[in-house]
Amino acid sequence: MNGKNRKDIKPGLRVAIVLKKDQRTGKLTEGVVKDLLTKSPTHHRGIKVRLEDGQIGRVQEILD
Repeated sequence: MNGKNRKDIKPGLRVAIVLKKDQRTGKLTEGVVKDLLTKSPTHHRGIKVRLEDGQIGRVQEILD
């Protein structure tokens, strides 16, 4: 599943995100969702989340 639909992403879910600093390279960071930061139901580049370790990025892939 991709991370473009807010309804598919919930706290506690394991995801791969792209951090702002990694957008050029596309390097993914794995972690567990703590908070959803995007309010709209969809986003073309991925829903923005905060991971449990505090990193913020857009979901590229749902791993669970």
